[in-house]
Amino acid sequence: MKLLFQAIQEGSCLLNLDARSMREIVSETVEFLVQTGRLPENQASQVIEGILERERVVPTVIGHACAVPHLYTDFIDEPAMVFVRLKNAVNLGAPDGIATRYVFLLIGSLEDSGRHLDTLASVARLMSDNVFHFEVTYAANQQDVLDAMERHVNRNVLAKPPKPREVSEGLRSGSKPFAGIRRDLARKLPHYILDYKNGLRTKSIASIVFMFFACVAPAVTFGGLMGRETGGLIGAPEMLLSTAVCGILYAMFAGGPLIILGGIGPLLIFTIILYKLCQDMELGGQFLGVYAWVGLWTALMTVALAITNASNLMKYFTRFTDEIFSALMSLIFIYKAVEALIETFRNGNADSSGEKALLALVLAVGTFYIAMTLAGFRRSQYLLPWMREFLADFGPSIALGAMIVVAWTLGDRTTLDTLKVSTDVAASATDSADSSWMVDLWAVPNWVKLAAAGPAVLATVLVFLSQNITARLVNSPQNKIESGESYHWDLAVVGLLIGLASLFGWPWMVAATVRSLAHLRALSEFEDVTANSKSPEKIIHMNENRVTGIAIHVLIAGTLLVMPYLEYVPMATLYGIFLYMGFVSLRGIQFIDRLGLWLKDSALYPINHYTRRVPTRTIHLFTLVQLVCLIVLCVINVFPSQPVRILFPIFVALLVPVRAIMSRFFDDDHLAFLDADEDPDSEELHWV
Repeated sequence: MKLLFQAIQEGSCLLNLDARSMREIVSETVEFLVQTGRLPENQASQVIEGILERERVVPTVIGHACAVPHLYTDFIDEPAMVFVRLKNAVNLGAPDGIATRYVFLLIGSLEDSGRHLDTLASVARLMSDNVFHFEVTYAANQQDVLDAMERHVNRNVLAKPPKPREVSEGLRSGSKPFAGIRRDLARKLPHYILDYKNGLRTKSIASIVFMFFACVAPAVTFGGLMGRETGGLIGAPEMLLSTAVCGILYAMFAGGPLIILGGIGPLLIFTIILYKLCQDMELGGQFLGVYAWVGLWTALMTVALAITNASNLMKYFTRFTDEIFSALMSLIFIYKAVEALIETFRNGNADSSGEKALLALVLAVGTFYIAMTLAGFRRSQYLLPWMREFLADFGPSIALGAMIVVAWTLGDRTTLDTLKVSTDVAASATDSADSSWMVDLWAVPNWVKLAAAGPAVLATVLVFLSQNITARLVNSPQNKIESGESYHWDLAVVGLLIGLASLFGWPWMVAATVRSLAHLRALSEFEDVTANSKSPEKIIHMNENRVTGIAIHVLIAGTLLVMPYLEYVPMATLYGIFLYMGFVSLRGIQFIDRLGLWLKDSALYPINHYTRRVPTRTIHLFTLVQLVCLIVLCVINVFPSQPVRILFPIFVALLVPVRAIMSRFFDDDHLAFLDADEDPDSEELHWV
């Protein structure tokens, strides 16, 4: 229906054509295509004869006073459709005996033939509507035809009430302790062996290579910053160890192995504030002990939340909150990459040399551009399907490798900032030679052991929200995960891993949203779409497995043994990967698409489930509320005062009451369409 609507909207409409036979109808219509520039003149005769030959073999008069002559062949470059209303009905031998008055002529390449059945179904529904018949018979112009189609949609599609929001199975566990964990394990255990078999594919290799660099870069960056702010007590080596060990254990035992654990900004800020608090209270020398007790309390509270089925509260989170959180995490990656490049230019200006900064910019933009271009090769018309799939899967890895070669071709040690962690590892090894691997829990005063429960409450809220919101995004119905959800068990696993990391003085690991979504996308099978298709890529199959998660973190553990080689990776290329992950994660977020509507002509809005059912003003107001919430969260993340930034999880939780309050100011049906967890099924039937 969307194809028909757009074609008529663009002028493909002939009313009161005076023709008495199929040859005259086809000839006049093809001539109209030539005159309007949609068909080369030298192809007109071929198209006419091709359609008429098709009519001689199998007539396309389908009844209801309608015919659908068509031709799909190699020499037609651009698809076209014309709606024709004849001045007088013509007897063309319709199966129902009714003379033909309406003609839908379609032409296109062989690749467009796949849409023909969908278009034919739309025409059949349209012409079986007696009211549309009456209205289009007396339509005076093109706009009258569009209005008649609009009213047909209103009668047949928009009259349906919004689909009631359903709580997913993973958030419907009973109130008894351990009920959620038991149901999660019952869902996931039958798939455990299959999760390893599914990982033995070529796509897994592409995911492992890409995600290794996507995970090791933020680990080193966050670890270096944490080491600088905590006097070297928790630095890059500890961050890499924690990332590797916790990542391997999570991939092996968690229910949802697609989630990637990692250090996140809010937990980094929390650790820095805790260190400064210990300094102020003259406990700086016992920071690791205090940190361990806070971590143990956090682990205990997190596991308690899992046991008591607290993840069921996530049923109050909707697309409204998910989209804001997802957009925020993506923007943080983009912001960090841009911030690092700007800092490179500042340092370059200070050194009176712009060579280093310019090279960094070229490497970052080059990595980003190549990765985005190759990732989009799936839509290309060139090469064979398996080649396009290979380039799309390995695109980020190819981009990174290519730009590393370019970096060392154009620069040297003096002009390239690279991953520098070898000195940190050496220092860490020296410092730990005379100390135990584990933190001395009993060295801190007794009152600290109890007082640590206070800050642990805030850390628990942060862990709970980050883990469960990321799990909601990963388990979205559009991602086609077939093995079910595992909110409660995964939260318990994360809690236990936080306790383990605390015992060794390692940073705490929690679900990293952008890295998890990048991992998910790297393992997805997408539908085969053409280069000219404007529809977003849709996932048709998810290769859920545990092999990639384990392999990624085994490689991260191996970096501790081959640190000198990692120093050949320029930081600028990793900034390009950050940009790629940030922008790719923004794809498919309905909130971002609706922001784009502010800059478009309303007559050219895409036809989908909410633009057809919700007033434009309401769409923009809903989007504005989301934008304001996103801006508030962004301001909190960059606020100079760290005590304010530590309140980030509280502001995320406040998104739920904000969404609830909106019900007082918006129509419930409009909110239901805008905030639906998934697009209505009817959309694919009526607007294809």
